[in-house]
Amino acid sequence: MNLSDLKAPEGQNRPQKRVGRGMGSRRGKTSGRGHKGARSVSGYSKMRGFEGGQMPMHRRLPKRGFTNIFRKEYAVVNLDRFNELEGDTFDFDTLQQLGVVKKLKAGLKVLGTGELKRAITVTAHSFSGTAKEKIQAAGGRAVVVGETQEA
Repeated sequence: MNLSDLKAPEGQNRPQKRVGRGMGSRRGKTSGRGHKGARSVSGYSKMRGFEGGQMPMHRRLPKRGFTNIFRKEYAVVNLDRFNELEGDTFDFDTLQQLGVVKKLKAGLKVLGTGELKRAITVTAHSFSGTAKEKIQAAGGRAVVVGETQEA
């Protein structure tokens, strides 16, 4: 056996349907598409989600809520995470090198989950109220990026 002997199985390949070749061919005039209707016209393609004229699923289901286009997504760090890290001053670059955060997004935000066991200085774009209180209670500083005095 060699490559020139290979051929498709019996009945695999059918001759191409030749449409629009006269009345005697059984597929003349309307070319097998029937009269009128969406599929009869050239360039027809079904829209996504078309269900044969039935009200499509995406229109039957109720719509809830909304998407806030002004929402800010922050890179978030909780206070208890700082206990595990070496050093006493932290900002986004330091935390990125330590593998705590990956992308900056809208900024770095420190949240107040957990307890802080030592005095540290954290520079971030935003702090939650409890995070700020806990940092200052431990003897540290919470510095907001862009502000001259500490927050």
